[in-house]
Amino acid sequence: MIRKKELDFGDYETPSSFIHIDNRGTYVLDKPQQGINPQIAVHAKTLPEAWELAMLSCWNYGARVGTHYDNTTKTPKSKEGTICIKVENPFNEPRIHKNFPGGPEELESYRQEVVKGIHNPWIDPKAGKWTYTYNERLTDYNPSVDLNADNRGMLLEKGVDQIELVLDDLARDITSKGAQATTWMPTADPGLESNRPCLQRLWFRPLEHKFNDGEEGYLLNMNSHWRSRDLAKAWFMNAFAITDWQKNIAERLEQKINKRIEVGSYTDISDSLHIYGDYFEETKNEFEKMNNPDMSLRIWNSNHPAFEIMTEEAKEKLAQDPDWYANGKG
Repeated sequence: MIRKKELDFGDYETPSSFIHIDNRGTYVLDKPQQGINPQIAVHAKTLPEAWELAMLSCWNYGARVGTHYDNTTKTPKSKEGTICIKVENPFNEPRIHKNFPGGPEELESYRQEVVKGIHNPWIDPKAGKWTYTYNERLTDYNPSVDLNADNRGMLLEKGVDQIELVLDDLARDITSKGAQATTWMPTADPGLESNRPCLQRLWFRPLEHKFNDGEEGYLLNMNSHWRSRDLAKAWFMNAFAITDWQKNIAERLEQKINKRIEVGSYTDISDSLHIYGDYFEETKNEFEKMNNPDMSLRIWNSNHPAFEIMTEEAKEKLAQDPDWYANGKG
């Protein structure tokens, strides 16, 4: 058998691609060509490692694209790519990047918005409020012909809980390739100028696994598909919350089929994952830090005392009022 030599840490070039390897993981991309959106693949063991490698790969090799969000004609063009990020297990520690925009309070509020739907009451397009939340589209999907109409133009008497249908599908056939949930409404979303869901679809695949204690069960792998995404300011919170939902779904499936289910891999696929030009300056220092592969000063375990204290305080405040932080109560 021919044994291939493992590559050392560093940057490599092939006739068609660039490869970067360091202690955080790997990213690979096709060589940039004019008019061709770069395709980047990131592989890491943890969420913070994945975020840093995605940020660096997009910053160094992303295509330059102007957007309708640019503040002035002098705003630098954004950097973007079609980026696929594979995290071996999103609950591997350290799970928290200390430098994501926001803090533990905002992270907990957003997690509950996605998993528990605490901000679903904010949906009211006719009043100029939100057109969707991910929780509402995935657990109460009701196609609309006009989101600004009375009753938001809903076509069904009752919305569809797609997550419950995913669980039913997998309980019926654990090998199903149809265990998915979607957010897009082709009857309404294409006509909106903005406020269209970035997340498009979740897909679930349980695979057989023998655990260290000898028990047999499954790992629940999840893929998320996004049409457009802010890499610098949204990705980490998105991934943290969505993977918490992955864990919740694994636990519910375990109860449903009476088989051990744990979280497997998380794969995050974005058609346009980008860094907006109007905050290049404010993120420049962050990229300088990320150029150092030693992350020890930029990460926390999820059981770090400071993170746990702030998260528990946020849970208490949100239990009193789901709009606690939106109302500026601090």
